[in-house]
Amino acid sequence: MPNNTPNDYKEAIRIKFEREKDDGIYSDYLSNPSQASLRDLCWRIFKSDIINSDDLAIYYNFFKFNFDPNNENTSTSYTDKFKKVGDFLKREKEPAKIDTVNLAGILVGFELRPYQKFNRSLRNEGKEPVNDSNNGEPSSDVEEIMRGCNLPQSDPDEKGEKNESGVDKNTELVLVQKKSEGAIAIYLFKSFIEKICYKFSKRVLRTISITVIIFLCGFLISHYAFPDKECMQWSGDHYEMVDCDLKIQGLVKSANIEILDPTLVHLKKIKVCDTTTYFDKNGVAIIWYAKTANGVDFFDAHGRHPENNSPLRPVTRYILNKYVRSETGK
Repeated sequence: MPNNTPNDYKEAIRIKFEREKDDGIYSDYLSNPSQASLRDLCWRIFKSDIINSDDLAIYYNFFKFNFDPNNENTSTSYTDKFKKVGDFLKREKEPAKIDTVNLAGILVGFELRPYQKFNRSLRNEGKEPVNDSNNGEPSSDVEEIMRGCNLPQSDPDEKGEKNESGVDKNTELVLVQKKSEGAIAIYLFKSFIEKICYKFSKRVLRTISITVIIFLCGFLISHYAFPDKECMQWSGDHYEMVDCDLKIQGLVKSANIEILDPTLVHLKKIKVCDTTTYFDKNGVAIIWYAKTANGVDFFDAHGRHPENNSPLRPVTRYILNKYVRSETGK
């Protein structure tokens, strides 16, 4: 008999985690599965092309909102949700909901996810009977509606009994069930389309509103706060506001001068050491980094590297161990 209970599913994911944290492709994140590390790994996986509709559904069921590839969420409330995922993987606490286990399955690369897929796969290997509706397993919505309908069930011991029209009773019951299942399938499909359209329109409207607000704020800041100096220039470890007509020797404009960006103008490169505070009390990174030809540069805010335009990433314990503590330990 195949092992396909929820506890078996949890154990299979934990075993996968033990393998991946040592020599998997995401071992940098899983070797020390803190809330921030799991959050960064989640973002990296969902930004890739390997994600599917099942994973997107798992993401929605866990966070109660859809994944947005254009908005990397690093808020405290978002990061805190990964604590229960880490506790589950480290066997410190059993999750209350299967959604936590399903998300953990994505992070460790467990292929038979979500649990319904794991359960169905092992049932098929054991050659147990499988319901043909919805690829071998009826959805929870269908099951709930079917229970509410109280449809009559056929009795294999009543073979040969016929109704007044001369039709076998079991055959009649099967026809009634199939007709009801067809109506239910149409109802669920219509509900699914309506939900998708509503979420899509709401998401587009929200994105447009946020874009307009950011644009207006940037324009007002650049126009009123810096009326005379609308360009900036990187100067060692910070930006300086300069006149866009500033020229250097030979009457050639400096290549380092660029249009003022209110989101970057206050960015500063910092020197770090063992006493630097890298994370807040919730484990969220407050220092950002980017790799360079000479190693790693650290900054006090999110943005891009002013010299090579690489996107700044939140610092991780792996980066600290490799580039900071290894240097100070020499």
